[in-house]
Amino acid sequence: MVRKNNPLKISILTLFPEMFQGPFDFSIVKKAREKKLVEINIINIRDFGIGKHKIVDDTPYGGGIGMVMRADVLKKAIENTKYKIQNTKYREAVVLLSAGGTKYTQPKAIEFSKLDHLILVCGHYEGVDERITKYVDEEISLGECVYTGGEIPAMLMTDSITRLIPGVLKPGATDNESFSLLNAQGEICLEYPHYTKPPVFENASVPEVLLSGDHKKIQTWRMEEARKKTKKFRPDLLKK
Repeated sequence: MVRKNNPLKISILTLFPEMFQGPFDFSIVKKAREKKLVEINIINIRDFGIGKHKIVDDTPYGGGIGMVMRADVLKKAIENTKYKIQNTKYREAVVLLSAGGTKYTQPKAIEFSKLDHLILVCGHYEGVDERITKYVDEEISLGECVYTGGEIPAMLMTDSITRLIPGVLKPGATDNESFSLLNAQGEICLEYPHYTKPPVFENASVPEVLLSGDHKKIQTWRMEEARKKTKKFRPDLLKK
């Protein structure tokens, strides 16, 4: 491991850098940047475009609607962004955001949070030239749906990864969250329900056990409710 006290570097390659004005300037990500725990760089792919018009895409061979991002342009952008460090322990990953990629999960977010440098390549238009996959380590999708581009998924991934960096949140803050919570049977569960004031809202009361002060009973109730919620909304997690 190289990072130690160095920030996690996240480089986002995009055709629309203006979309990132704001999302990382608030809340937890902002605090992480101020603490120098994460460094976020936005790189304009068009800077590596072809000719005076900075062409980044072209029509697909075989016909079809839409334009395809060029592999030669993306290769230049990726290679220019990668850190030229002669250290085999330096952990760097290039990830293409694609509808055809592997589904993004919490374990994957944890894995990325331990890197030294993460490069997110935002696809756009009809997609990217398949030959660029030679220069990426993996393809990631946020789910079984199609997005206009990889920019919004890149924002979400950056947020989910940043909050996992040690020092960003209070110790233990991520231990009992959805997808990290394990019950006594070792099953992965969604997070249990939460309640706050007022104690009665539209004839619905806070469960008595949460007002009892009995921490053992509260913990038992929470784990039971977590399993019920998981069984209802994500039964597939209980099978893992």
